[in-house]
Amino acid sequence: MTSLVRRCLTILCWAACFLATAASARNFAERDDVRAFVADMESRHGFDREALLAVFGHIRPLPAVIKAIMPPRDPGIRSWRTYRGRFIEPKRIAAGLRFWREHRAALADANARYGVPEEIVVAIIGIETIYGRNTGRFGTLAALATLAFDYPPRAELFRRELEAMLLLAREQGRDPLSYRGSYAGALGLPQFLPSSVRQWAVDFDDSGRIDLNASATDAIGSVAHFLQAHGWKPGEPVTTAVELEPDGNPQPLIDEGIRPLRLPAEMATMGLRPASLTAAAEQPAALIDLVTPDAPTEYWLGYQNFFAITRYNRSSFYAMAVHQLAETLKAAR
Repeated sequence: MTSLVRRCLTILCWAACFLATAASARNFAERDDVRAFVADMESRHGFDREALLAVFGHIRPLPAVIKAIMPPRDPGIRSWRTYRGRFIEPKRIAAGLRFWREHRAALADANARYGVPEEIVVAIIGIETIYGRNTGRFGTLAALATLAFDYPPRAELFRRELEAMLLLAREQGRDPLSYRGSYAGALGLPQFLPSSVRQWAVDFDDSGRIDLNASATDAIGSVAHFLQAHGWKPGEPVTTAVELEPDGNPQPLIDEGIRPLRLPAEMATMGLRPASLTAAAEQPAALIDLVTPDAPTEYWLGYQNFFAITRYNRSSFYAMAVHQLAETLKAAR
């Protein structure tokens, strides 16, 4: 039995126990682990302990959140063509073109200020929420508390996001119970986690407040600012398609990960077909493999801008879908 299988079985067994008892779970304020968290928030950030416990008294664990975040029982085989087809399809393209027309001034301003192409920003918002149609239905505080205290595999991450959520609510003068988003606590059109809202969201419409739900302009500026902060290089390429030599072995390059480290000329000595590199920019890149069962694997060079997109979602499938949706939208305009 592989370590991955053992880990999945452990998570599934734990989840079954959680879901069996969640219906009768107490509110969070009655729990010792939550009380310890509240005491820490009082000590480090000056929160009023009783007031914060009263907030936690309004929420209980959400079994639906655990169900949503759990890995599938039968994960199947990853397929780039299937993944691509979910996002680069007629309805999303049409919605993206409408969004671009309606917000062309804000997109142009974001491009001028942050150097991120308009089509990339439009593509990310389209993939994240279909331009605001699917921003999530979960109470954010309850979702994050459920994951922070009842999902051991990622509890540390979600406790940090729960802390950020409470700090964000205080900074914005909002009731922490008023936020709604995804099962993982992501907010608004761009699906920023609370820590990302605090660090990279911007008041791009100069309204005096940041609103990633009601203000598409704030969402546009925030996505562009995020990518700039994570190393987007204006005017530089995202990807280039490449081919393997018939006897090429790409695995050592793939194993290096998606951070751009090698020049294409160097990769030509490691199994890539030199003729396919003629259009490649002489900039550091990573070799990206996009696998589809029963079809040839696609190989691409991922440059710094590709890597910047993966800071939004650390998946090469995601970054390539953003890039190809962006190119499709740009061509359609």
